Amino acid sequence: MVKRKSSSNSEAIASVNYEAKVVEIEKIIARIEAGELELEEVFEQFATAVEHLRQCEDFLQQRQQQVDLLIETLNDD
Repeated sequence: MVKRKSSSNSEAIASVNYEAKVVEIEKIIARIEAGELELEEVFEQFATAVEHLRQCEDFLQQRQQQVDLLIETLNDD
């Protein structure tokens, strides 16, 4: 049987950070679509959204690796 580690504070913070970044991305998209920004601001906000997306992708890849490792561990038993 595999013992589960309790979630560390850093994992909880990373998860909250992920959620916050998703919300921020959605806000940026809404502002761009609504035409609320000057052209220069559109590019700045777009760059910010892309960086947030990269961070979210990294977070999800790390979690996928953890899931794959857990599945592998279960299959070994």
